[in-house]
Amino acid sequence: MPVRLVPIYMTAKEQNKLAGIFLLAHGGLQAVVMLFLCLIYGGVGAAMFFGSGKQDEQFVGVIFVAAIVFIAIFSLIFVIPQVIGGWKMLKERPNARTWGIVGSVISCLSFPLGTVAGVFGLVFLFGDAGKQFYLGSSYTGSLNPPAPPEPNSWQ
Repeated sequence: MPVRLVPIYMTAKEQNKLAGIFLLAHGGLQAVVMLFLCLIYGGVGAAMFFGSGKQDEQFVGVIFVAAIVFIAIFSLIFVIPQVIGGWKMLKERPNARTWGIVGSVISCLSFPLGTVAGVFGLVFLFGDAGKQFYLGSSYTGSLNPPAPPEPNSWQ
């Protein structure tokens, strides 16, 4: 018996929800990983600082903790737009398209899961369905293409 593949189409609302979930999941995963790294390396730096009696070793502990603080702040710069974009897309807020684009571009930098989330979000947001969903009646796009010119109108 032959297998018949039926294409499954998603509405713009479903695509928007899925893109929001992808951005939230990727941003949350990055935040959890960075939290664990900060706890581990921050603990190592604190142990170096408090566990040593020598000033040189304490200085290394301080440098360790300072590096972790810098990395945590730098990571937040990449995580926050993804989480905000995903949340706003999920709740269909007015400026969700802008935050979704920013979050998707940032997400594309993280291979492979972030690339999947980011490309899906960008394809939706820059596609006709996403423009129609967020820009509403102000967007005509290829959903209502202009009429073709009359034959021989170029003469």
